[in-house]
Amino acid sequence: MKTLYIVRHAKSSWEYEGIKDIDRPLKKRGINDAYLMSKILNEKVPRPDVFLSSSANRALHTGIVFCSTFGYPLANLKINKSLYSFSDGYLIKTIRALDDAFDSAIVFSHNHGINDFVNDFGNKNIENVPTCGIVGIRFKIDHWKNIKKGNTFLTEFPKHYKNK
Repeated sequence: MKTLYIVRHAKSSWEYEGIKDIDRPLKKRGINDAYLMSKILNEKVPRPDVFLSSSANRALHTGIVFCSTFGYPLANLKINKSLYSFSDGYLIKTIRALDDAFDSAIVFSHNHGINDFVNDFGNKNIENVPTCGIVGIRFKIDHWKNIKKGNTFLTEFPKHYKNK
């Protein structure tokens, strides 16, 4: 059995002129949501075996917050440039290439690839994974390269926890 947590990066800022898309930082709301959602996930699930992030600043910052909350060493956070893509093709390739020694993984990436992935590989239709949204999918497999339709067992979105 393999367990995958997909996290869409937290809310990023568009207010800085002249910076490349890959360098866009998180907004204050995004930072707050990353801390909120990492705490919620940490209370619900065991620490994933491996943390992977897109090389984009906003995804990497989200991943760093989750590492901190879970007590995962930052030196072990794997940064994958190919996850800085808005296609699920690179996400699928990255997951299929995971070391089988890892039974669980958490990936910080981008929309639209995330939406396509969770709907293609999970069994619950999700119209839109919002910023800092988390989707957990379990696969009845022994090897990551064999992922196919799995069981969507977790959907956690920031809006579920605000104004409570």
